[in-house]
Amino acid sequence: MKKTLTIGRVAELAGVNVETVRYYQRRGLLQEPKKPSAGYRQYGPETVDRLRFIKRAQALGFTLEESSELLRFEKACACAETRTLAAHKLELIDEKVRALSAMRNVLGDLIQRCDVEESKDGCPIIQALSRDAAA
Repeated sequence: MKKTLTIGRVAELAGVNVETVRYYQRRGLLQEPKKPSAGYRQYGPETVDRLRFIKRAQALGFTLEESSELLRFEKACACAETRTLAAHKLELIDEKVRALSAMRNVLGDLIQRCDVEESKDGCPIIQALSRDAAA
């Protein structure tokens, strides 16, 4: 007989909240087992694996919609499509890294300007931000 788990145990093993399991069910990422006339719904161990898959995909920046696509690709053995989605995600991450790097450089310059300039007219950072807002 196949080992079954309650929703609470599934959530615990996957490291998520019970409400997360229910939310993923509403979103169609997880199947909701039929409720027996007496007792609790019973989940198979594959539900824990699927939850862990979704959480790992999210940790890599995939949205729930993209995670759903990945799960469809898995069933269809669509490695090329999976690779395309992952490559696109990598491009987006690279863009974010470039944007964050530019923001870091600007903030570093502003902090350095504040350290170097002793302004009687106010904070150089506030002044720079005010000028940029008006431009």
